[in-house]
Amino acid sequence: MQSWIYCAMNRHYVVPELAEVLEDTAGKAADRQPGTVTLVLDANFPFIDGFPLLPHLSHDDGRKVDLAFHYAGADGTYLPGETRSPIGYFAFEHGPTECPDQALTLRWNLAWLQSSFRDLPPDVERMRMAMALLSGDRRVGKIFIEPHLVRSWGVGHPKVRFQGCRAARHDDHIHIQL
Repeated sequence: MQSWIYCAMNRHYVVPELAEVLEDTAGKAADRQPGTVTLVLDANFPFIDGFPLLPHLSHDDGRKVDLAFHYAGADGTYLPGETRSPIGYFAFEHGPTECPDQALTLRWNLAWLQSSFRDLPPDVERMRMAMALLSGDRRVGKIFIEPHLVRSWGVGHPKVRFQGCRAARHDDHIHIQL
């Protein structure tokens, strides 16, 4: 887990099959690029099935989980276990969007907060590897990430999709689901 807060709030539950996907992905990533640390963010609350964890519209059945981006320092050196924000969310990799401004949306911009986060670029090589591992896993059904990152990182695959304009942004984390 990226932060103890997810465990303290019981937001770390996943079904056994997803736990295996996470373990396999983390192990393969570390084998391919030694020192790679895969960080889990939000998953599910174990006591009430069918109840989404806000701000998520899903994460209600233990079959969905968010993973933190991999980051590098200004010199391009990988920073294992580091994220731009203290909880792994809301430090957005801004880029062009297909979404118009809407009043009823969970697609927050949080422009006022962005300057408080560390200025770290994503480790694109590790992000490509993570996306390839997840895309190639037959157990993974969908992967959500913003289209501008799919294009700039070159990680297109039929499983990689846009979550839509009313859901939370996915340019600060990867969402995967069985």
